[in-house]
Amino acid sequence: MNFDRVRLSNFKPYGDADLRLTEGVTVIHGLNGSGKSSLLEACFFALYGSKALDGTLGDVITNGEEETEVDLWFTHDGASYHIERRLKEYDGRIDHQCTLETTDGSDVTRDGARAVREFVTELLRMDAEAFVNCAYVRQGEVNKLINATPRERQDTIDDLLQLGKLEEYRERAGDARLGVEDVLENRRGRLDQLDDQIAEKKEKDLHDRLNGLESDLSEVTDEIDRYETQREQAKETREAAAETLSTHAEKRETLESVAAEIDEIEATIREAERERDEHRDAVREARERVEEIEAAIDGRLDGAGLDAASDETIAERRAELDGREETVREELDDERVSAEAFRNQATNLTGKADDRAERAAEIESEADDLGDEAEAAADEADERESSVEELREEAETLRERFAAADADIDRDGVADEREALRERRGEVRERIAELSAELKNARDRVEEAEELLAAGKCPECGQPVEDSPHASGIDEDREQVAELEAELEEARERESDLDDRLAELSELASAADRLDEIDETVETLEDRVEEKHAEADRKREAAAEKRERVEDLREEAEETHDVATEKREEAEAAAERVAELEDALAAVDDAREAVAAIEEQLSAIADAEDEIERRREKRENLNEVNDERRDRLADKRERRDELAEAVDEAAVDEARERKETAEEYLEKVDGELDRLAERRTELENAIGGVNSEIQELENLREERESLAERVDALEDLHEETSELEAMYGDLRAELRQRNVAELERTLNETFELVYGNDAYSHIELDGEYVLTVYQKDGEPLDPEQLSGGERALFNLSLRCAIYRLLSEGIEGAAPTPPLILDEPTVFLDSGHVSRLVRLVEEMRGFGVRQILIVSHDDELVGAADELVTVEKDPRTNRSTVRREDAADLDAAELDIAELADD
Repeated sequence: MNFDRVRLSNFKPYGDADLRLTEGVTVIHGLNGSGKSSLLEACFFALYGSKALDGTLGDVITNGEEETEVDLWFTHDGASYHIERRLKEYDGRIDHQCTLETTDGSDVTRDGARAVREFVTELLRMDAEAFVNCAYVRQGEVNKLINATPRERQDTIDDLLQLGKLEEYRERAGDARLGVEDVLENRRGRLDQLDDQIAEKKEKDLHDRLNGLESDLSEVTDEIDRYETQREQAKETREAAAETLSTHAEKRETLESVAAEIDEIEATIREAERERDEHRDAVREARERVEEIEAAIDGRLDGAGLDAASDETIAERRAELDGREETVREELDDERVSAEAFRNQATNLTGKADDRAERAAEIESEADDLGDEAEAAADEADERESSVEELREEAETLRERFAAADADIDRDGVADEREALRERRGEVRERIAELSAELKNARDRVEEAEELLAAGKCPECGQPVEDSPHASGIDEDREQVAELEAELEEARERESDLDDRLAELSELASAADRLDEIDETVETLEDRVEEKHAEADRKREAAAEKRERVEDLREEAEETHDVATEKREEAEAAAERVAELEDALAAVDDAREAVAAIEEQLSAIADAEDEIERRREKRENLNEVNDERRDRLADKRERRDELAEAVDEAAVDEARERKETAEEYLEKVDGELDRLAERRTELENAIGGVNSEIQELENLREERESLAERVDALEDLHEETSELEAMYGDLRAELRQRNVAELERTLNETFELVYGNDAYSHIELDGEYVLTVYQKDGEPLDPEQLSGGERALFNLSLRCAIYRLLSEGIEGAAPTPPLILDEPTVFLDSGHVSRLVRLVEEMRGFGVRQILIVSHDDELVGAADELVTVEKDPRTNRSTVRREDAADLDAAELDIAELADD
């Protein structure tokens, strides 16, 4: 796998950066803090997203920006890929968009951060943690594996070599075995339960019970058939007796009907006679009522305006009253319209007068408000004039401060001078950081050398002091520490002086800003003073105009009130005339009511005479009908006598006895049949229950046979899962031992390259991944006993050995990612750096196609095929990258080759 290109936008210190990477050794070079490591972090982030970050997603967005973009192009196993990540911050949240696609024509795409991370993990066969443990030695983590416990080291290497999958498979087989055991135990329990149920069913002798129940059912059925035959015979006897009784009953009913008709005719004749008497009395009462009505008519003639009561005189009087009513109503309608018109005019005029009075009050209030506003505007103008004077006094004081300062600093140039000083202070602070790092490294070298001297060994090669020509090197380091301390102290003094001067310039810059603010404020306030004076004059004039309008409106309101009073008086006169006409109309209504009453009384006399005639006719009809009824009554009495002679009471009594006997038998036999039917139902239900139990027994036997076969299969499966679990465990142990042997081999080969002809002979790695270093004399050492530089180099050797093992073990099936070393020389002195260069060259020889190194060490720079320089602009705090031409590195390569030969 190779990284081909990375492009950044607003990622950490980078505003915009675009870098192409090639095969071979690429060294990313620059000062501390310039952003070298951020390039590698961007590649790591592109592959694994948030899992590659120590902090949050928001930490990678450049300060002051809202979004960042990272694009990575890489080649893996002959295929080309492009990953694009976009982060955007809004409302305190981070929107993370990510896509992966191929660039060589194959149709592979993934959308979403999770989908891309899972694809990369499957493609490289390692997640973010495995990537760090295998290929990416991050800054400050060079000692990670040696400081880890044997268990942690074992888990890390097992995961890298895919042995964790075998443990996962073993656990899955174990889970399957336990699952089979649970199912098998459950099925065995069910099998025992079925055996118990089958034995219980057998003890019931179900077939014998079934035969006995079927025999009982046959007997009950025969008895039911016999009773039903006898019941049918009894029904026939009952029906014959009932027919005889019915015939005599019909004759008796006819006799009773004729007797009833005779009684009814006699009653009807009596009722008709009574009705004739009522009609006679009603005629007498009607004649008396006519006399009373005629007397009442004579008393109403004067009130109705009539001389006599007749249809002609009544019609003439009605016509006279209708004409009078029409005349009065016309006059009344005219007067009502006039009265309403006068009232409406009075109401409208009053409303208009009130409106003008209210409008006058409103305008007068507006005039008062304008007067108050005019006074307020004048007061505000006075206040602003006072503020202008105060600001001018403050400006004069600030100008005096500039006059007291240096002659070469004026109001316009103080900001530029302060910015120039800030840049100078930034340069001094960068130098302090560099000196601090150099001083720390120098002190560490002196401290390590002093420890070795105390042990009687050379600080450079580790040999006894008496055998080394380089024992004097510690004095040079001590002199360098002293020089760096002096230079650092001088730089800090310069920083302090610049801080004091910056504080002074900051005060002057604030004063200059305040003067600009005062000038703008004074100009604004003067304009506002003129505006407020003009506003006060306008509002005073408007108030005077409104007061004149108030007087005019009040005069108009008074005149309108006078006219409204006149209209109201005219409306009252019209109302009096309306009342007079309404009284005349009421008199016409009274006369019409009297005429109507006389007319009604005449109609009542006619109705009474009609009633008298009608009742006379009814009396005559009743006489004729009663004569006919008396003839019918004689015929019915003869028919009654004939029917009485035809009824035979003895035959009726005999038929009644036979019917009662048959009914008693039917009642008894129905009860017996009901009992037998219940018994038959019980037997049928019992037979059904026994048949169900027999079927259940057959079902239980079939289920047991099937379950027994299932139990046999589960026992075989349990044995297979147990064997599979043991196989995965044995395979993992066997592969781990093989990996331990291979890792020990590659580690010793790498160790020999780095420590050849030195004080150490070899390294031993046991089955638990415990590391032991052996000296030339056979003395074992824990890696923690090595010096700081030796431990760092030892850990780099261990990392490279693991990388080699992973590469050789997969035989190219899944090419490994680039070998990435971030600041590997932090704990190394110059001698150890040379050995690191030798290790890098050997890794190239082992076939590592791409090695990326972040370092500011010149010796590593010389070993590079490609050099990437990172610089940070102190003014913008933004980093940029630049690739060097390979031709510029030829001389450095020759020097490295000579060093390797030595």
